[in-house]
Amino acid sequence: MNPPEKPLVIPIFIPHSGCPHQCAFCNQSIIAREAGPLPDHSEIQEIVHHYLKFKGRRKKVEIAFFGGNFLGLESRMIVALLEHIQPYIREKKIDGIRFSTRPDTITKERLALIAPYPVSAVEIGVQSMNDAVLSASGRGHESLDTVKAMALLKQIPVKIGVQVMAGLPKDNEDSLLESTRKIAGLCPDFARIYPLMVLKGSRMEKWYAEGRYQPLELAEAVRLVKHMYQIFRTANVEVIRMGLQASEMMEDGSMVLAGPWHPAFGHLVFSEIMYDMVCERLDQCPDLPSSEEISLKVHPRALSRLRGERNDNMKKLNLRYPNHRFRILTDEGVSMDEIEIF
Repeated sequence: MNPPEKPLVIPIFIPHSGCPHQCAFCNQSIIAREAGPLPDHSEIQEIVHHYLKFKGRRKKVEIAFFGGNFLGLESRMIVALLEHIQPYIREKKIDGIRFSTRPDTITKERLALIAPYPVSAVEIGVQSMNDAVLSASGRGHESLDTVKAMALLKQIPVKIGVQVMAGLPKDNEDSLLESTRKIAGLCPDFARIYPLMVLKGSRMEKWYAEGRYQPLELAEAVRLVKHMYQIFRTANVEVIRMGLQASEMMEDGSMVLAGPWHPAFGHLVFSEIMYDMVCERLDQCPDLPSSEEISLKVHPRALSRLRGERNDNMKKLNLRYPNHRFRILTDEGVSMDEIEIF
């Protein structure tokens, strides 16, 4: 069964607008430099026209307001941004609107404000459900705000996404996974998982320099996010991203001072999941003949996941099962999340 076709998403940035708090992990120098007036009608028009060229055969197009706390904007600003999109809605060039916002800005009044517009998805910056972790991170809201926000959003026809972080101050493996289970228990539609990076200009920079905060190592971050992914998937919550998106800032060593940065972080997680899956299946068959060739069949697009970065998975399998030879096959009939072994 093929996954549903993804829409063309047109990003409109409202850089650092509408956020009353300065989280410890945010780069305050970037915020001060980039925060400015919201995009006006002509800017939005230019962005939309540019991206519509890439629609191709995709049936749906959505506008996404990124980079700020959308429902934290002044009411007149929210309405102005949404009204800029209305002509494209009426012309059926845009099918839906999505945005990200803090849980404590999701109120009945704010949702009533956006009710006349075709909002298709709302992403909540949850980060954690542990109040001690939220406080240490300077989030300015509590876990109860997320519970209330989810309850309100479930009363309207909208997809609900959650953004969560690994490696926050005062967090540990037990509290992180318990927090993930609580978030999954709220039944969002999808999730994004981000490991924390120490950015220049953030409070974390000072804490890191003073030895008060130690970021996750890459291997540890991959292991933890793997467990988070599995918790979400068990709860039927789609994980649409793991790791921060590659950008000029993320590749700049003078801006990203420490943390588990990797441009293909999600791929590392999927590769580890695939390795675990193979080992679990093989360990359930302890009576395999010592010289038997073992075939591993995956979807063609999952081949790199099976092999792992720099073929690491196959190297580890050869070391763990030295008496077996592995043959890799591809078949489009195999699910991306599955492997057939024979």
